[in-house]
Amino acid sequence: MRWESLFADLDAQMEELEAAELASEVADRTRREVARFRLVDRLRPMRGYPVVVYVLGAGKVAGRISSVGADWLLLTEETRFEVLVPLDAITGITGLGGLTAAPGSEGRVAARLTLAYALRGIARDRSSVAVAMRDASVVTGTIDRVGADFFEMAEHAPGEVRRARDVKGIRTVPFAGVAFVRRS
Repeated sequence: MRWESLFADLDAQMEELEAAELASEVADRTRREVARFRLVDRLRPMRGYPVVVYVLGAGKVAGRISSVGADWLLLTEETRFEVLVPLDAITGITGLGGLTAAPGSEGRVAARLTLAYALRGIARDRSSVAVAMRDASVVTGTIDRVGADFFEMAEHAPGEVRRARDVKGIRTVPFAGVAFVRRS
C-alpha cells in the first residue's frame, strides 16, 4: 500500500509539472503573438465603434472609427465632421474592444493607403479643413496639393470656399507637424 501511495503522489506531481509547463508555453506563445500586432491591426476590426483618441498637442477627439489606413485613422464625430488622425500623432485611445485583426491581413492595396493618399482625397474634394498642429495651433483653409511628406494649403477663414481674394497665404505643412485634420 505504501508503494501505491508513493507512485500516486509521484504521478500527481508529474501532472502538476506538465500542466505548469503547458501554461508557461501558452503564455510565452501568446506574448510572442501579441508582439506581432500593430496599432492598425487593433483598429481595423473596430470600424463603427466609438472611441476617444488622445492626440499629441491637440487634446482629444471623440468619434466612431470610419476607416483605417496604413498610417492614419478616420473618425466621424457626432457633429458629422470627419477627423483624419496620423497614427504617429496618437498618444492613446480609449474604447477599443478586445478584437485584433491578423497582422498583414489588410491586403496589399490597403497597406498602401497612406496619409498622403487620404490627404489627396481631401484636396480633390476641395473641402474646407481645420488642421490642428502638434504645437497646439490651428490653421484653416483648403488643401491645394499633397507631396510625399507634406501638403500645401491656402489659408482662409473657416467654412469658406477657397477664393483667391480670401486667401491670406499659402502654408506648407510637413506631415510630422499634423495632429489631425478636421473636415466638415
